[in-house]
Amino acid sequence: MRCPFCGAEDTRVADSRLTQDGTQVRRRRECPACGERFTTFETAELQLPRIIKRDGTRELFSADKLRRGMLRALEKRPVPTERVEEAIAHIERELMKRGEREVEARVVGEMVMEALRRLDQVAYIRFASVYKSFEDVAAFRELIERLQQEARGQ
Repeated sequence: MRCPFCGAEDTRVADSRLTQDGTQVRRRRECPACGERFTTFETAELQLPRIIKRDGTRELFSADKLRRGMLRALEKRPVPTERVEEAIAHIERELMKRGEREVEARVVGEMVMEALRRLDQVAYIRFASVYKSFEDVAAFRELIERLQQEARGQ
């Protein structure tokens, strides 16, 4: 690591610690050339895949877009924000685990539907109605009946 004060190319690590959330390593470094000390942070560089939309266009994954969609479905529902953030983090981890450079939007949509089904059934139905483009009441009825069967353990 280059010294930010004198530009020397060889600095030594004096101390290393994990940050509180455990996602970064904090390193105290010292420059043998000028004696200055400084802190660096090291994180894993994990890349989320690009999303292939239905029309074939590609866009970068956006946690903010994911959050907006989930919060829209969860509007006025009694679900704590922490649980929503956990679900978003879980979806991001699953996408990174796949190791794919590109993922179809359908895959992300299914992950969101599964997360919402576990968080709140009303939000799940709201999201599904838009995502699956329900055209009539029969589609709603079918989804609700399926949820009721799952709840009864059938």
